[in-house]
Amino acid sequence: MAIVGIICEYNPFHRGHRKQFSEIRQRFGADAAIVCLMSGNYVQRGAPAVFDREVRARAAMFCGADLVLELPVTASLSSAEGFASAGVAILNPLCDYLCFGTESGNSDALMRTAQALLCPGFSEQLRQRLATGTTFPAARQQALEALGIPGTLLEQPNDILATEYCKAILAQGSSLLPFPVTRRGSYHAETPDAENPSATALRRCIALGTDWLGYVPPEAASCFESAPVHTLAAGERAILARLRTMTDGEFEALPYGSEGLWRRLMHASREEGCLEDILTRVKTKRYTRSRLDRMVLCAFLGLTQEDLAAPAPYARILAFDDVGRSLLKGSDFCKNLGWQGKSSYAALEQRCNTLYGLFCRDGIPKADAAQTMIRSRCPAAILSAQVIPWYFHPISFSSPFCPWCCWGTICSRV
Repeated sequence: MAIVGIICEYNPFHRGHRKQFSEIRQRFGADAAIVCLMSGNYVQRGAPAVFDREVRARAAMFCGADLVLELPVTASLSSAEGFASAGVAILNPLCDYLCFGTESGNSDALMRTAQALLCPGFSEQLRQRLATGTTFPAARQQALEALGIPGTLLEQPNDILATEYCKAILAQGSSLLPFPVTRRGSYHAETPDAENPSATALRRCIALGTDWLGYVPPEAASCFESAPVHTLAAGERAILARLRTMTDGEFEALPYGSEGLWRRLMHASREEGCLEDILTRVKTKRYTRSRLDRMVLCAFLGLTQEDLAAPAPYARILAFDDVGRSLLKGSDFCKNLGWQGKSSYAALEQRCNTLYGLFCRDGIPKADAAQTMIRSRCPAAILSAQVIPWYFHPISFSSPFCPWCCWGTICSRV
């Protein structure tokens, strides 16, 4: 049985994601196991996820995933390089393949580009171009072309992330084998394509209150239709309150604040009246908007450069079915099972998830509490349980006895 990992956000899950599942099983067989490593309540573009992690994990499970793990928040809010590196490190001991979307569909070209990004000469070429004030994406393309590698592969968002996945595999000596899937449709389309909708277009529909559930699989739509919506705009006052009360030292400790960018954000935060005006004032051609968005969200969450640089000591199980349970039982992936000590990272994660509710569009709910969803072949129900944070941790079931379940009684371990 092939075990295929996907590093994802599902913000929200749509038909294109379902097609990726289908392509995996067409290539590796119907019994292929799909492991999704999904961003939690915050996503890499520097915003709260439109639906919480539990809702999105449930949608993935209903559409064919076998195991959903949570990508730690510090990885979710990292650059594309950090996002990919953390994902590969977590999936490496569990999966055989890493599946990802790409506009080009050319795995050989992706690996050649990744190798060039790791060669010693690339760093010097990049440094020279950044010194002229060139933006990072443009400088990286120019540095590649100086080494004889076409930079056009780094023009599309999925190809950029795909290259980072390949680079992480090479840098870490990972045993994961790349399995690229050609992405169809426009990544940034504002109107959903009937067959290949983009998550960007669906989020726009959600924000405008127009129909969007018709663009997602029916199983996923059932999860989303009554779920609370979260937007950056809903939490704007909370963000402004945080920015206006931060000290100089707290601004200086922010990630993405090098070259005096933290100082620009500090001054703008103390003088401008809304978040958009702050970001417009801080923005220059040298820095991408997504970098500034991540910087502001990290400021709100209290995340420092040191936090993002340190590897997360665990990842969290969000959902699994019978196949996912067998994967967890059949490997040493769940090391530290039963550990219940204190962790500073667990406190950081709890703080971030507690603040997530402030982005709820229709009122502030109770603080987020992680639930693991166990989807059994048992026809009775889906069982939910609290997860104690530490690596892939013990699950304490509180559900009643199930007469159809092969366990007989609800087990206290995976």
